[in-house]
Amino acid sequence: MKVTVTGSLGNISRLLIEKLVAAKHEVYVVSSDTAKAEAIRNLGGHPLIGSVEDYGFVKKAFEGSEAVYLMIPPNFHTPNLKQYIKTVGEQYVRAIAETGVRYAVNLSSIGAHLETGLGPTGANFYVEQQLNGLQDVHVLHLRPGMFFTNFYGAIPMIKYQQMLGNNFDGTVRLPLTHPRDIAEAAFQALHNRSVSGKQIQYIVSDEKNGFEIAQLLGQAVGKPDVQWIAFSDAQLLNALVENGFSEQMAKVYMVEIGVALREGSFMEHYNESSSLFVNGTSLQDFSKEFATAYAYHN
Repeated sequence: MKVTVTGSLGNISRLLIEKLVAAKHEVYVVSSDTAKAEAIRNLGGHPLIGSVEDYGFVKKAFEGSEAVYLMIPPNFHTPNLKQYIKTVGEQYVRAIAETGVRYAVNLSSIGAHLETGLGPTGANFYVEQQLNGLQDVHVLHLRPGMFFTNFYGAIPMIKYQQMLGNNFDGTVRLPLTHPRDIAEAAFQALHNRSVSGKQIQYIVSDEKNGFEIAQLLGQAVGKPDVQWIAFSDAQLLNALVENGFSEQMAKVYMVEIGVALREGSFMEHYNESSSLFVNGTSLQDFSKEFATAYAYHN
């Protein structure tokens, strides 16, 4: 089966490409970076280099494919990140409709049940609804939680300040997801063509509150006294911008998500759902990977 994978060689897409190639699928990989072409070929994929904001390119990338994996790559330069997500989603939907793709796996997020949700969730809601309007296309929306791999960005804070934190207190429970669990769910859906109609699947590898996260990761790196600290929204935003995030990325993907978590709206539909991916990677398992990355950090 010919499959088009968006997301270049990101944490999820790379693993998905490897799985699809190993299963003898013909895999075409969308990337905006010409430097990634050789690495894509080395994985057994066929590189398609261009911009997901270019409709002509997107349509050509989807032509002849029976299935597509959809993710919207981050854009660090757009003045309106939420509108960018909606626009790229519309490009994908139009290309699917015009090229005859029959199966789509869409990377969405927890919180995408909210039409006007904080962070990217409202935009993800919009993209889900547009995909749901496609006729005769089977669509699976994957809704993961917070990525384990985001904790790598907190290594300096743990190493030099013995703390970890966000803009909510340590009692708030977080749905946590390993990228490889998302890749596995996407692979199973695409390889088996098991999607029927329009479906939602939550991909949550583990659930822990802030205090538990600080304790587990601290112990893994030999710093059992690491404390969870609740920052104000302004403190978090300023720290992220100082560390290289654009203000848009920091607000949408970190600050607003933190607000939604502490208010509870982010988790409403997830808490009512039984469609969980339950055989995922625990935080305890991930802590070993975290310790390895910590050891190599300067």
